Amino acid sequence: MMLTEETVVAASALPVAEFRAHLRLGTGFSDMGEEDAALERYLRAAMAAIEGRTAKVLLVRDFALSLEAWRDAVAQPLPVAPVSAVTEVRLVDAAEVVTVVAPEGYRLVADLQRPRLAACGGELPSIPAGGVAEVRFTAGFGASWADLPTDLAQAVFLLASQYYERRDEGAGGREMPYGVGALIERWRTVRLLGGRR
Repeated sequence: MMLTEETVVAASALPVAEFRAHLRLGTGFSDMGEEDAALERYLRAAMAAIEGRTAKVLLVRDFALSLEAWRDAVAQPLPVAPVSAVTEVRLVDAAEVVTVVAPEGYRLVADLQRPRLAACGGELPSIPAGGVAEVRFTAGFGASWADLPTDLAQAVFLLASQYYERRDEGAGGREMPYGVGALIERWRTVRLLGGRR
């Protein structure tokens, strides 16, 4: 299984000005452009860390999931949430011949913890021997920062603040700060038995 992010969050969607205010940084200085670029990097790094820990996509992006086999013939769990749409399912054989699956053959089962691609009556189409299935979908809480749940938005600010404050120390430990961990705990997906039925 390989998950690929096909689009990125636009810089305009990131709350750099709000983050600057959160850090209580001054404005009107000649080097603000450079500082804002650094603040954007800290926000992106914090978002990536929180998305990695929770399997929740914060701001809307498009993804492609490549699979050599379905987890279940009837429904395939998607690795991140919330998913708003499955835009395409393709089968690619060993000779790289692509077959697009008719949208009537599958549906999205929206779920905040475990969204799924499900067959509409019967089973998902067979994946060719030596080939893959590619599932393209859109995931995220929304297109703007205001669409995020308040606790996740605050967790991003707290973690990005730590990155900013420790910027001269290099990479820190693997543990999330307690405040960030407490804010994201309810969003974490509990995986039992490796996600198998």
